[in-house]
Amino acid sequence: MIMKSTKNKNAGKHPSYGNMSEERRKKKIEYDKKYHQSEERKKYRAELNKKNRESGTYGNGDKKDMSHTKSGNIVKESQSKNRARNGANKKSSKK
Repeated sequence: MIMKSTKNKNAGKHPSYGNMSEERRKKKIEYDKKYHQSEERKKYRAELNKKNRESGTYGNGDKKDMSHTKSGNIVKESQSKNRARNGANKKSSKK
């Protein structure tokens, strides 16, 4: 029996990279790696992962995430709404 890879075909293909030159894309990737290695971002991710586990939604396939609200509270929210909020899946307003 042959198993197909379940790797996300869009992994590493961030939407904002689309219109960048190769040099600019490399700089952004380098910056992003450094940014996400910061202690602040690690703590942020750890907090959400911990709350995800506590709520029983971590890794169970229910399509829910824990999300920070503007007031700083953490609430359960659908992955699509949570991850689209910062423009990743929104249509460009450029004309």
